Amino acid sequence: MGYSDIKFAEGTLFLVTGGAGFIGSNLCEALLNMGYQVRCLDNLSTGKQENVDLFQAHPSYTFIKGDITDLDTCMEACKAVDYVLHQAAWGSVPRSIEMPLYYEEVNIRGTLNMLEAARQNHVKKFVYASSSSVYGDHPVLPKVEGQEGNLLSPYALTKRADEEYAKLYYKLYGLDTYGLRYFNVFGRRQDPNGAYAAVIPKFLKMLLNNERPVINGDGRQSRDFTYIENVIEANLKACQAVHEAAGQAFNIAYGGREYLIDLYDQMCEILGRKLEPVFGPERAGDIKHSNADISKAKRLLGYEPEYDFKRGLKEAVDWYRENL
Repeated sequence: MGYSDIKFAEGTLFLVTGGAGFIGSNLCEALLNMGYQVRCLDNLSTGKQENVDLFQAHPSYTFIKGDITDLDTCMEACKAVDYVLHQAAWGSVPRSIEMPLYYEEVNIRGTLNMLEAARQNHVKKFVYASSSSVYGDHPVLPKVEGQEGNLLSPYALTKRADEEYAKLYYKLYGLDTYGLRYFNVFGRRQDPNGAYAAVIPKFLKMLLNNERPVINGDGRQSRDFTYIENVIEANLKACQAVHEAAGQAFNIAYGGREYLIDLYDQMCEILGRKLEPVFGPERAGDIKHSNADISKAKRLLGYEPEYDFKRGLKEAVDWYRENL
């Protein structure tokens, strides 16, 4: 279970794009703790310098401030790299509806640049962040790879396009690509601030400040909330997956389902707060229900998530208590 027993060759070099972001910085930290070389590429547009400041003095860590929309930067970043963990992207469904051209440039062209740089530098595996948003309006639960509906946002479209390009790079060029469809990842260092903040850190910050959070809609929408440790495990196991599993996308979640209103009640209970939430309008482009079938990732990647929602939430609350 987990990733503590995963081993790579001594001196293995990982490139983490978007390494100053929430997921990226956790990947950098885990890999450095395991004794591997880490190169972080980030333009700090949504990632934060403070997320990687704690690694700056580490002898196995290097930081490149650069943009994935620049091919030369990607080529330089991929030099002598064994594994690419490509997390760099602009997230948020609502923001993508406001800025579709920018999302196309960063999320599609940026990923294509990274795929090409990885191919030319003979990278062993290219593991990249996709999203549960690719399921669109397909009503069936749980979500199963291969059963996708109509896309509901430019963000979802960019992630779907990334999957198609990654599949082509596997088929045409033999680059081992593995797409990880993340389902509502949460945990330490996830930004609670701003209009597009994810729901768990946003709620936690407000509750810690004795403020009433806004729940979009009636609170009966459900999500497969996935703790960051499970996502780290999935990335590392994808780096060790067989060649035959490449060119595909995999659901990465715990396989559970939490209603937003129940999530809110659990947070209040853990924090000892009694605050009624405010109910606001539903957000455009949002999927109503999200729950993953993770059997494909279990079968082909050996993915066995250790952290259920309650365990992850407790760890997240403890971290935010100390760090907010």
